[in-house]
Amino acid sequence: MRFPSSLLALLLLVPFPSFVTAQTLNLPDPLPGTAPLKLSIPLDEHMVAGIDAYALRALAESPQLRPQKWNYDFASHAAFIESIKDNRARFKKIIGAVDPRVSGPGFELLSTTEKASVIAECPEFKVHAVHWRVLDGMTAAGLLLQPTGDIQARVVALPDADWTPEMFVGLKPGVPKSAQIPLALAARGIQVVIPTLISRDAEHSGHSEVFFTNQPHREFIYRMAFEMGRHVIGYEVQKVLAAVDQFERLDKQEGRILPVGVVGVGEGGLLALFSGAADYRIQSTWVAGYFQQREQVWQEPIYRNVWSQLTEFGDAEIAAMIAPRSCVIEACAVPVVKGPPAPQKGQRASAAPGVIEIGKPESVKAEFERALPVFEQLGLQRNLSLVFSVEGTGSAGSGKALADFLFGLRIRQNRKMIPPVVLKPTTDAIQVDAAARQEQQFNEMNEFTQELLNRSARYRDAEWQPGKYTSVALWEKDADRLRNEVYDELIGRLPSPEQAVPLNVKTRKVLEEDQYVGYEVMLDVQPDIVAGGILLIPRDLKPGERRPVVVCQHGLEGTPMDTIQAEDRAYAAYKNFSAQLVKRGLIVYAPQNPYKGRDRFRTLQRKSNPLQRSLYSYIIPQHERTLEWLSALPFVDEQRIGFYGLSYGGKTAVRVPPFVKQYVFSICSGDFNEWVRKNADSAHRYSYVFHGEYEIFEWNMGHVANYAELSYLMAPRPFMVERGHNDGVAPDEWVAAEYAKVRRFYTQMGIGDRTEIEYFDGPHTINGQGTFDFIFRHLDWKQMPSK
Repeated sequence: MRFPSSLLALLLLVPFPSFVTAQTLNLPDPLPGTAPLKLSIPLDEHMVAGIDAYALRALAESPQLRPQKWNYDFASHAAFIESIKDNRARFKKIIGAVDPRVSGPGFELLSTTEKASVIAECPEFKVHAVHWRVLDGMTAAGLLLQPTGDIQARVVALPDADWTPEMFVGLKPGVPKSAQIPLALAARGIQVVIPTLISRDAEHSGHSEVFFTNQPHREFIYRMAFEMGRHVIGYEVQKVLAAVDQFERLDKQEGRILPVGVVGVGEGGLLALFSGAADYRIQSTWVAGYFQQREQVWQEPIYRNVWSQLTEFGDAEIAAMIAPRSCVIEACAVPVVKGPPAPQKGQRASAAPGVIEIGKPESVKAEFERALPVFEQLGLQRNLSLVFSVEGTGSAGSGKALADFLFGLRIRQNRKMIPPVVLKPTTDAIQVDAAARQEQQFNEMNEFTQELLNRSARYRDAEWQPGKYTSVALWEKDADRLRNEVYDELIGRLPSPEQAVPLNVKTRKVLEEDQYVGYEVMLDVQPDIVAGGILLIPRDLKPGERRPVVVCQHGLEGTPMDTIQAEDRAYAAYKNFSAQLVKRGLIVYAPQNPYKGRDRFRTLQRKSNPLQRSLYSYIIPQHERTLEWLSALPFVDEQRIGFYGLSYGGKTAVRVPPFVKQYVFSICSGDFNEWVRKNADSAHRYSYVFHGEYEIFEWNMGHVANYAELSYLMAPRPFMVERGHNDGVAPDEWVAAEYAKVRRFYTQMGIGDRTEIEYFDGPHTINGQGTFDFIFRHLDWKQMPSK
């Protein structure tokens, strides 16, 4: 809302002593045209709590919205399978199961000239140590249970991540007898292969030349893989499907087609469910101890975080993709996880919080009932069964679940009681070192992901083709398309509210200085979501005058006041650059961004990712609404609003102005670098793979847009980087190489004078020299001398 500029000018000409409160003088508080701001808690806490409420409500509402993504055709089984083809493809993409598998020679028996591959046996079957090829450079390794008689079916059995394959078959302690499912299957003439899963231990989560962490192995792989559009889940689904490839190969050799199944417990249950949904060759799926409502997934370990999953795929929808085949849901006990491992000697604490609890029966039943109608409409309700093992708290492997799984494999139960299997270890077998096997499997995933990282720049260049944009006109033909693609794929959009939300601006005076006055501001963005900050207004504004605005953004765990005051410890980083700019006659707005509160804000990312959203899904609309309000102020020139951010504010500089076109320039300070490598490199001390900022990872950034590509999206608007040589964010070499791409991009379009980088001999801080000149030049502002 506008207010009379003459009134504002009169008010601003009154001489105020420093930091005099509004209550001591008869001055306008709130800012004319706004309502009083009466927050009882800090703005950042109110902001984060509001976004949290919004995200939790969106999660709770997601099951009602998912049907929009499905177009089931129940005319026939074939029509149904065809109707979910695209959903299945999207599912495989979001779990990162997208790389071509390599064809292998079969299950390779591990033996030597002195030692055999058979590590145990009984009259019904032998247990072999095996491995098989999966991806280029990645194998699976575990056990193969080979029946001595006719083979009735073939099954991949997946243990929980806390269990080794040897534990799953009782050769090592730790798994209840009833949960030793592979033994029950192999005793019935079923060939069973058991892959090793990446464990929840933390022994290898780090690097000898950096440091080691307490992150579970699954989280350490998840972090780097997520940045590259891959996932520890997708890698292990690929291991299951590679085993199915080998089953298919055996069928061809033997001239027959045997039914294929997959069964898993706990983490293995997750993989069984996802594998059964991903590959139609699997006839029967048995999910033990995983299936339930998934809207609280943000409370589970971060390695279960899947970008955009709950927009389309709850557990019910995943189970429905198994139709018309058989799916058995067993509610049972699984290993409970109370959090990441405690740091051991030589490890640093950096793991994300997350727990695994036994699914509540009511949650399992509610999710099952959402999946059941799909099977019923296909006339196959018998193919989806729900079994409670001792009311959902007993061990996996109940007789009813086993019978239903065998039914799906078209194997008739022999009414004759099958005696318990007693495996006898062999004396001349190869020695299986489970710890060494885990390390080898972990290292292969790590190295595969690092190779994706090394190739990702070539992939981005091929997608973006920056060399073809030799003029601004050519670029602007494609810029909006690319901008929208990056927004949707990397950042994620909030849905537009059903009704327009009024700005509802509230203010209160918080600063009185000789040269400026400051108001704390809060306004509405969407229901529960607010934007806010501190507006600094020069006192020497003349009636009717409109001045440029610089939006000055704080960094991680910061507040707007950090960018203004000169006497606290924040000055070392910010050099009170907001105050310095307002003293030079510019209007300054210092927003509060929601990255404050440690886990309180970091879990926002966890609550948002399943709905294809990130922190910047909220931050971009906050800035849009803020600019809407600023532009309506009578003393603001809405055509001259620029952005300048440090650290996390520099991260904002390449994620907000490129998508908010009203910003006429952007300055990234103390953050610009080879960001994809910084998030995915598992052997460099600068990498976030090692550190506690678990919210920092962005889905598939390596194949969507690095900082160079994000900066392209600023063009033809000016863009600048401010870089201290001693800034610990990244080495100069990373910064220079990434910025060189931006410089080339601008220069070849003939606008090289609109981008620059300033290096200075200093740490992670605002320098305020070349950047201030950049601001004054591109805002066409003749600076006033700072007093």
